[in-house]
Amino acid sequence: MITCADRLEALAVPGLPLVGRGDDVPALVWRALVAAGFSVADGDVLVVTSKLLSRAEGRFVELPHVEPSPRAMELAEQVGKDPRAVELILRESSAVSRKAPGVLVVRHRLGFVVANAGIDASNAVPPDAPPGSGPWALLLPEAPDASAAAIRARIEGESGAHVGVVITDSFGRPFRVGTVGVAIGVSGLPPVWDRRGEPDLFGRVLENTITALADQVAAVADLVAGQAAERRPLVLVRGLRFDPSEEGAGALLRSTKEDLYA
Repeated sequence: MITCADRLEALAVPGLPLVGRGDDVPALVWRALVAAGFSVADGDVLVVTSKLLSRAEGRFVELPHVEPSPRAMELAEQVGKDPRAVELILRESSAVSRKAPGVLVVRHRLGFVVANAGIDASNAVPPDAPPGSGPWALLLPEAPDASAAAIRARIEGESGAHVGVVITDSFGRPFRVGTVGVAIGVSGLPPVWDRRGEPDLFGRVLENTITALADQVAAVADLVAGQAAERRPLVLVRGLRFDPSEEGAGALLRSTKEDLYA
């Protein structure tokens, strides 16, 4: 069961260091909560940016070390992108969805459709990068659902509370300007809220209403986490009530047969 909140809070959790290869993210998250004086309660959702996990997993790639394939070179010429970056995009993808000058939209290996396979060049430099190295790119985490589950296990084990964890990234949308926070990894929180069969104010039964709950939480947290130099990769969202769920972010994906865009 899920209950709508009369009040929702999104609280940035300070104190996380700049993460590097091999860092224990679940331990860092718990220590940051303790140091900031947050007591975790049932129904809290911890929202973690994907970049934090990518850095801990060492998903850094130095572009001069990437050898583009013939396909990457051909596609790069068509879209006007660096062939080395296109090679990385293809490696992280299962199919190309759309291409145009300056635009390359793909179906990521994790199943979602996103520009550039979610590969980012901002805040992508590893802590141990030699002076003059780069440019660098940062790939999305290997298994965001598993990472979310590991963080949840640590927090629930330490606090005794039942929590949700959402791993987020920023996605554009095909028919609207700008990016929004979306969930690419989920644990504990139901990813979707299926309200079909419920009555509206006038007794009409809802037929198509399915709320992307994890995406909504990600979007709320994104307003607090920021996109530039804020260094707020951990946000505590408080005010929801939900039964624990073991579904991952895959529940948010349309099948390829239903995806009219892909």
